Amino acid sequence: QVQLVESGGGLVQPGGSLRLSCAASTFSLTYVTIGWFRQAPGKEREGVSCISAADGTTYADSVKGRFTISRDKAKNTVYLQMTSLKPEDTAVYYCATVQRYSCPKSRHEYTYWGRGTQVTVSS
Repeated sequence: QVQLVESGGGLVQPGGSLRLSCAASTFSLTYVTIGWFRQAPGKEREGVSCISAADGTTYADSVKGRFTISRDKAKNTVYLQMTSLKPEDTAVYYCATVQRYSCPKSRHEYTYWGRGTQVTVSS
């Protein structure tokens, strides 16, 4: 059973930063594709960023230049560094994984999901 655990969420002021972590205790995140998603109240879950098994990265247009996805193989953790946060970034953030080489086009292709971590950007 693959279990992903997100952490690092919280309340931050506009313009602030947070770093989210996605960890797995019984599954290696080294050579798999990991995606970060978010879901705001009343909205569909949307893709934020993805790091492929080959460490290629993709970003949603709304976060380009502000968010950075990375992988720490020694810690078996994938991070999402978020800077210049805006109120519209407020959402529950999820990580998910799929055993394929490249980033999928659809969130429905992801196999395993974490339970999410809340990010609230507010003054």
